[in-house]
Amino acid sequence: QVQLVESGGGLVQAGGSLRLSCAASGRTVSSAAMAWFRQAPGAEREFVASITGLTWSGDITNYAASVKGRFTVSRDNAKNTVYLQMNSLKPEDTAVYYCATSPVYSTSPSRPNLYDYWGQGTQVTVSS
Repeated sequence: QVQLVESGGGLVQAGGSLRLSCAASGRTVSSAAMAWFRQAPGAEREFVASITGLTWSGDITNYAASVKGRFTVSRDNAKNTVYLQMNSLKPEDTAVYYCATSPVYSTSPSRPNLYDYWGQGTQVTVSS
């Protein structure tokens, strides 16, 4: 059984940084597509970033336009953990952040229905 456990959320002032972690069990993160999504109150779940090693050309990362240049997704294969480094945080980044995994590679990693397992989420609150 695959389990994903997020951590690292919290309250931070605008302009600050946080690093989220997603510890995986039951699936090797280096052999999967891993993604971060977020959901603000009253809004739909939206794609944030993804990383996959499921290609012949090596790791591929993707970012939502709203976070590109501020957020970085990475993984530690030894710890079987994926990270989301979030810098220059804005109040509009406030949301519950979810980690997700898919066993297959897709050229459209932003689609939630690609992912078969999800974590429980971690709250990120950015104050102005």
